[in-house]
Amino acid sequence: MSSTGGPAQASVQQPILSPAGGANQIRVRAYNERLVLSLVRLHGSQSKADIARKTGLSAQTVSVIMRQLEKEGLLSRGEPVRGRVGQPSIPMRLNPDAVYSFGVKMGRRSADLVLMDFVGRIRMQKRKTYAYPLPGEFLDFITTGIAELEARLSAEERSRIAGVGIAAPFELWNWEEEVGSPKGAMDVWRDVDLQTEVAARLSLPVFLQNDATSACGAELVFGNGPSYPDFVYFFIGSFIGGGIVLNSAIFSGRTGTAGAIGPLPVRGKNGETLQLLEVASIFVLENMLRERDIDPQPLWYSADDWIDFGEPLENWIQDTARALAQAIVAAASIIDFSAAVIDGGFPDWVRERIVKATIAEADKLDLQGVVMPDIIEGAVGAQARAIGGASLPIFARYLTDQNVLFKEVDNAEGP
Repeated sequence: MSSTGGPAQASVQQPILSPAGGANQIRVRAYNERLVLSLVRLHGSQSKADIARKTGLSAQTVSVIMRQLEKEGLLSRGEPVRGRVGQPSIPMRLNPDAVYSFGVKMGRRSADLVLMDFVGRIRMQKRKTYAYPLPGEFLDFITTGIAELEARLSAEERSRIAGVGIAAPFELWNWEEEVGSPKGAMDVWRDVDLQTEVAARLSLPVFLQNDATSACGAELVFGNGPSYPDFVYFFIGSFIGGGIVLNSAIFSGRTGTAGAIGPLPVRGKNGETLQLLEVASIFVLENMLRERDIDPQPLWYSADDWIDFGEPLENWIQDTARALAQAIVAAASIIDFSAAVIDGGFPDWVRERIVKATIAEADKLDLQGVVMPDIIEGAVGAQARAIGGASLPIFARYLTDQNVLFKEVDNAEGP
């Protein structure tokens, strides 16, 4: 997460299970239902026998839970799988149409609104670009955008919307100079409680999380997370941010700022000490283009609409790779990560070039005593922040925490 990161929050909705609460029948059943849904999400499909084996619940208990989840439309049946003996097993999958959620990404140059289904697919989306973000403009984009997308849904589909998750950088006023706004224009954000403001305009539950943390969460859930239990994550947006995943869960640290990779010190190409965000951020490429009288606006229209800017783009990629390689070595010197995941608000072909260049730059460094992680591309892509935001209402309402989601559990059977 970025240096302004913090834990996800919700305007309504309390956790089903409180650590201080007792475990009555209703609470245990609700927890077990979440556990089943979480395991099905992780593995794509699961039979009743699979769930019973991984949870320690009895076959009868699992059967009751899965029948109820199927009745509610949250699970759907796959094709029977026939084994050598006995009845064929029937894999159960999440029903993509069971639940929808809105995700909003607020960036320094653009905002995105997506409608995501239960399995993480984007069904509809809207985008807005601006010179710099202002509260009124952003709030109008959310309220009018959600109203427009809801109008395309049936009444039944609207009833399945779990909420709105916002992925936004915190303390926007600290980045006034970098985004090029007039002096003092960003100070208005000091007095804005974004979550409260959005909740006042909508009838849906509203959740808020740092934008880079949201992107990291999307990678954990929908990307490389199941393959790598521990990874350091880099998301290159207007400013680079990221996160840390340990034991298949986001690690936020004592103050919620763990993984604040933007301020990480790196050596510039002239030997000077810089912060990572001063090198490996899209605003740096924007400035490089302006210096050459090249219009940078295509950077913000859509991540898929980038053009190859030639030499400036290649120079930026090489500078970014050099800085990322140093950051990865520094991170690997502290924690034995299995992977370093690189993603960002750009096309796949740019991401591929950055990752290849980063691997090459890492090979040039003194790696004695360092066990290097796999340096890999992110699997979610440019919409990772919005997808991470949209995940917040779904996980709060239907799924267990990530520690359970990404571990094979061996619990004793509940009552």
